[in-house]
Amino acid sequence: MPSSCKEIRQELIECMLKSDCVLKKRNTVKECFKEEHKDEVPNECHSIRKSFAECKRGMIDPRMRFRGNKTQ
Repeated sequence: MPSSCKEIRQELIECMLKSDCVLKKRNTVKECFKEEHKDEVPNECHSIRKSFAECKRGMIDPRMRFRGNKTQ
């Protein structure tokens, strides 16, 4: 995984570990990504998850392979 995605991935993990879904409800991070727990996860984590998905998509996109991933 390119270094640009590693940073976003780590930020997403830290955000999810601080969420009510993990801390108060005692769910795993994987369970918190499911639709039924969507309300228990902060909007910040949802936006970081979207950025992480775009980063990973950029690794597959042939045009982005030459240009490189956008870091922000």
